[in-house]
Amino acid sequence: MDVSITDPKAPQTSSLPFESNKEKPPPPYSSDDVVFSPAAERRLIFKIDLAVLPILFLLFLVSFVDRSNLANARIEGLERSLHIPRTSNGYNIALFSFTIPYVLFEVPANMLLKRVKPNWWLSGLMFSWGICTMGQGFSQNLGGLATCRALMGLFESGFVPGCAYLIGSYYKRHEFQFRYSIFFSAAILAGAFSGFLAYLLAKMDGVGGYEGWRWIFIIEGLITVVIAAIAFFIIAPWPEDCTFLKPHEKEMLLERLAIDRGHVKHDTLTLKAFINTLTDWKIWTGMFAYFGADHSASAVVSFQPTILRELGYTASEAQIHTIPVFMVALVLAITVAWFSDRLQYRYAFCMLGVTICMIGWAIELAQANPVGARYFGMFAITSGVYILMPVLVVWNLNNLGTGYRRVIGAAFQIGGGNSAALVSSNVFISKHAPRYPEGFGVGFALNILAGVCCTALFFGLRAENRRRDRGFRDDRLALPQDELDNLGDDHPDFRYTL
Repeated sequence: MDVSITDPKAPQTSSLPFESNKEKPPPPYSSDDVVFSPAAERRLIFKIDLAVLPILFLLFLVSFVDRSNLANARIEGLERSLHIPRTSNGYNIALFSFTIPYVLFEVPANMLLKRVKPNWWLSGLMFSWGICTMGQGFSQNLGGLATCRALMGLFESGFVPGCAYLIGSYYKRHEFQFRYSIFFSAAILAGAFSGFLAYLLAKMDGVGGYEGWRWIFIIEGLITVVIAAIAFFIIAPWPEDCTFLKPHEKEMLLERLAIDRGHVKHDTLTLKAFINTLTDWKIWTGMFAYFGADHSASAVVSFQPTILRELGYTASEAQIHTIPVFMVALVLAITVAWFSDRLQYRYAFCMLGVTICMIGWAIELAQANPVGARYFGMFAITSGVYILMPVLVVWNLNNLGTGYRRVIGAAFQIGGGNSAALVSSNVFISKHAPRYPEGFGVGFALNILAGVCCTALFFGLRAENRRRDRGFRDDRLALPQDELDNLGDDHPDFRYTL
């Protein structure tokens, strides 16, 4: 086995993955107990990166294409074919039909995640919503479209938090941001790719007697089903069950995670632990911050093609003009994630995203001329929100310990935050196009809410870290061992990421 325990006074000639400064470091470990060989760590992390991230990136890209294709289908004639008046709110109804089950089932779905193998769970969800995506292409009225969207929301509810939890289970806290942002960048890339793919599929108008917008749903849904079937054989298991690592690499992985976790456990879901999680101020504050951010993201996904069309672009031009908007956001989001992990800091990068997004909403709200200024506003909103959202999710997960607390906290933040789509789908009122004063005004206000919540989270966590540094939480060490082990991030030795 590629592990050794060495005498600290002996010559350090070993090429093994890690060396210890103590004979038998008793768990829980601290970062001073075990030192890993940097070269071995790099090899291990690279191997994990290849096994975990690419397939989840692909699945999320497909997921977001399926979620956002309604906006692309709209400007290709969906409302006309389904006899939905442009002045009605039929399109908005189709949007929030997805959001309601997506929000309601996110926490229950994520609680099931710990009891099911990730490949069964994630690929099964994806296969199911792929069928529903295809169903939208065969809808004959608003009711059929809304039903398919509602089922999609149900099946997608467990996907993103499930992926976030799976990725986070393989990495130390300050390795997670960059990896999650790579995963999350699939949503940004999907925004660009979706417009281009819709542009191509719309050219199939008339094939088989179906309009072009129907082929957008049918082909994209079929792609989802096929990829889900393949993904079943590729998605990584939980770290303790992984088979893509050699035995000594697996032991090294689990050792690294134990060191990073320290005393924090929280693997037992008791009623007290469940209530404690749902009443945690950090989770609520993070959820409201995500709510403010998600409104901007859902507005961009659902209404950007329409807004561009109403600024004077043709349907094809509007689809194509979304591509550079998302590509700029992609580069900025990955760059910020790298710096955030490098500096082991989250708050300032959240506020950077908030500030950029606020500039965009201000431009749109002011109805700036010429059209190029409004187009720049779209760049700012999209870049700002896609900088903010992945940092918020990782910041929340960094500060929630492990086990069920992290699972429930992630689902609560993402699910509750995604309920902002109920707002965005009802404030862009068709008869007020292209000015949309309510939509842009609410976007600006909720962006401020996100900034306020991030600031409250930062100062609250900093104050709590200082209390623990002074020993004000050490009375918890007197709790019975089973309660102490289940404290999670409430353990006196835990320090919050700022």
